[in-house]
Amino acid sequence: MKRSIADIEYEQMMLSRYTIAQQRKSGGLDRSVYLLMSRIDEQRPMSIAELSHALRLDSSTLQRQVTVAINDGYLERIVDPEGKAARKIALTAIGAEKLMGARAISINALEHILGDWNPEDVQQFATYLNRFNNAIEAYSDSKRG
Repeated sequence: MKRSIADIEYEQMMLSRYTIAQQRKSGGLDRSVYLLMSRIDEQRPMSIAELSHALRLDSSTLQRQVTVAINDGYLERIVDPEGKAARKIALTAIGAEKLMGARAISINALEHILGDWNPEDVQQFATYLNRFNNAIEAYSDSKRG
């Protein structure tokens, strides 16, 4: 089991390296901004506190990332649609377009990389990645107390 865990650690590190390299080569968004925009796109407008919890980043780091993305025109602060006091962070039309373009580049690369895999293997891989990411989030939540 220890060897398998070490193998997973190594493969996870390589996956991260390849993913970051792919984004840089594609002229895509900065990795941190891409993650931030993807989460907002998935869950709709979120407050800094909600983003901080979801992305496991401290508020000051997140605030800097949000400010950069706002200055680039990708995000904006809006009034909370539910009427709460906290402002929400939302994608702008330019941000949604930029995210869609960056995502299309990633998906296209994955289609080529996985092109000779059978559909069942691709689905199983997606299922395992989802399970792995959920386990990481649960572990992170448990460490937070």
